[in-house]
Amino acid sequence: MSGTNLSQLQFAITTIYHFFFVPLTIGLAVVVAIMETLYVVKKDPVYKLMTKFWGTLFLINFAVGVVTGIVLEFQFGMNWSEYSRFVGDIFGAPLAMEGLMAFFLESVFIGLWIFGWERLNKGLHLATIWLVAIGVNVSAFWILAANSFMQHPVGFERVGDKLVLTSFSALITNPYLMNQFPHTVLAGFTTAGFFVLGISAFHLAKKNKSEVFQRSFKIASIFSLVAVLGVVAMGDRQGKGMVTMQPMKLAAFEGLWETEEGASFSVVALIDQDKEENPLAIRIPYMLSILATNKLDAKIIGLKDLQKENEQRFGQGYYIPNIPLMFWSFRIMVGLGFLMILLSIIAIFLAYKRKAFEKIKLFWLFVPAIAFPYIANTAGWLMTETGRQPWVVFGEMLTKNAGTPMLNVRPWMVISTIIGFLLVYAILIVIDVFLIAKYSRKIPSEHSALDNAPEDKQAVSEVTK
Repeated sequence: MSGTNLSQLQFAITTIYHFFFVPLTIGLAVVVAIMETLYVVKKDPVYKLMTKFWGTLFLINFAVGVVTGIVLEFQFGMNWSEYSRFVGDIFGAPLAMEGLMAFFLESVFIGLWIFGWERLNKGLHLATIWLVAIGVNVSAFWILAANSFMQHPVGFERVGDKLVLTSFSALITNPYLMNQFPHTVLAGFTTAGFFVLGISAFHLAKKNKSEVFQRSFKIASIFSLVAVLGVVAMGDRQGKGMVTMQPMKLAAFEGLWETEEGASFSVVALIDQDKEENPLAIRIPYMLSILATNKLDAKIIGLKDLQKENEQRFGQGYYIPNIPLMFWSFRIMVGLGFLMILLSIIAIFLAYKRKAFEKIKLFWLFVPAIAFPYIANTAGWLMTETGRQPWVVFGEMLTKNAGTPMLNVRPWMVISTIIGFLLVYAILIVIDVFLIAKYSRKIPSEHSALDNAPEDKQAVSEVTK
């Protein structure tokens, strides 16, 4: 395996690991802010307990997520120096903005939120968590602005052997970004919604009828349904955008080898990439054309024709990504998306039907469902990033040309760091899961972080008996 391939593997491992924490951070910050808003508006101490309970889990997740994210930025200079040199003038701006958001706005206001209970007035304290939630989501915008440039470069010109930004407005209004950002953020909201649903359901299934978990379940049921419906809607927009921006990716996740008018959609298929055919497929006539263009007889360009077009445009080479990985990642993501819609509807039924909280067995459905958005997020990331290959910046730089020269970074060096990262990350994830499990099992009134104000103590003791 070449040094570039090893660096790809290293980056994939560290990014997937980091992305376990990012969606929950994006969504749970907003959920916690909503709960504290309800506390301030309604002056009900149960919402304060909810805010602190879920806020503690948010802080655990945020801390590990920040640590794992820092590693990624070091890899750009160490393993991908040619890429960094080539797009540094463009890539540096959004990364700098993300750094300012993460290490100044988010960190400062998280500190104020943690230590500001009973020190700041309620309105100011509420403002701090909303600023954290806004900062987290704006940070995501800047990272996705950089990634969207890699997927669909805009607002630049080539000067010598590197790219130079000519239009910052084009960079932040990239049509690819306009679809990717809301899709990613809503996926984060879905992750947080199912996280809250699952932990609340665990307590309810254990016959803990605390108002904290009943109300948390109600909020999360609506939050989850709205979020996952939004994910599906934005995913549909992304698919339609691929027709013009990334036709190769569109054909790849369908495994469409031949150009078709009124193209069918394969529900499942056996794919032979070497022979460029699908020996077996269960297909729905016309469905791909409808999904991609809203037209029954629209032409969808196949992989073979796209390969020829790319060879004419960019020269000899193999421009088709890993089709089986694309095909099944897409179906895992979509399948789990629709399953989560069904579960969200069931959750709303349970949350708002009288005496539904007595239906203990149904709540166990939502405990394993905590994993569903994590699996879907990972599948979606794999589809997005592998679908761009063999390009690191589509149409401008091939991945094989983006790595650090092997005279400086040898394969054994990359292998040793991969092993090191795996060991460190294994320790971190054990610590993270242990802490999440430990604090999520506790009843909020027993939580060490709940030093309630005197006016709240009596009410809190009543609702958590």
